[in-house]
Amino acid sequence: MKTVTYSIPGINCGHCVHTIETEVSDLEGVQEVKASSDTKQATITFGDPATEEQIKDLLKEINYPVAS
Repeated sequence: MKTVTYSIPGINCGHCVHTIETEVSDLEGVQEVKASSDTKQATITFGDPATEEQIKDLLKEINYPVAS
């Protein structure tokens, strides 16, 4: 398992948090997702077959791109 924390400037409210947690949790291999509108971050714990690239692509697809 690997845990990463991403800065996501687009997290503004509880709806944003819910969307990110729900969508990313659906990826196979993702164990846990915790997003916060206070810190504008998402911490994701995952293992195979999920990859960081898949997670970042999904976040971009749902309009919450990771800050570069």
